[in-house]
Amino acid sequence: MAEFENGGYRLHFIDEGDRDAPAIFLVHGFASSLRVNWVDPGWVKALTDAGYRAVAFDHRGHGQSDKPREGSAYTPEALASDVLALADHLKIPTAALFGYSMGARVSAFAGLRYPDRFPLLVFGGLGSGLVDGVGDWDPIAEALLAPSLDDVSHERGRMFRAFADRTRSDRLALAACIETSRKELTADEVRQLRQPVLIGVGTKDDIAGSPEALAALLPEGVAFDIPGRDHMLAVGDRLFKAKVLEFLDVHRALIAR
Repeated sequence: MAEFENGGYRLHFIDEGDRDAPAIFLVHGFASSLRVNWVDPGWVKALTDAGYRAVAFDHRGHGQSDKPREGSAYTPEALASDVLALADHLKIPTAALFGYSMGARVSAFAGLRYPDRFPLLVFGGLGSGLVDGVGDWDPIAEALLAPSLDDVSHERGRMFRAFADRTRSDRLALAACIETSRKELTADEVRQLRQPVLIGVGTKDDIAGSPEALAALLPEGVAFDIPGRDHMLAVGDRLFKAKVLEFLDVHRALIAR
């Protein structure tokens, strides 16, 4: 199993495709994993078939990575430092970041803090929620800590608890992650993201917020509505794949090795 280390945690990753090709770092969402977000929906194959190097990792608290149970481990700044540490570990000087949901938030923080390393960004499953927040997640933390799914009545809490159970996640680690990972950027901070940014959100997504509203804040933001998809299903949508590949191809020179 390929691993790197950052902040005292061992993190699992994969590195697929031509090592000399432009690199795309895939940053998965809350309660998910590199396999659930990127391998199984066909993203790694789609990117490598299109001539890109696909690098994906399991966030701390997720997948096959270490699972601390302290909220301080999961700030967006800490999670963004993992992205940079992986780029350093692989000696990749520049790469695109493609994050979904929480991974989009982490990618925004990484893009703001390390713009020269990550000059191209794709946000999936997160629009204006990056600034305005994504609602009350305390019921989701409660759902994760409940004895069983049968004890959860909150609709969104049930959705995430069922997802966590299906992926056999460490629910205590995920509950800790919820405490600190939802920090927003201000509108002024978002305006400092000078990179080209594609924002894709499902038209039935009631979590992410408006992609158009976020794009309007960005100097080079492009919004894309993923038709008929909710938050859980948008990530693997074929139209979204086509739009992302088109966007990457247009800006390929920014991440060419």
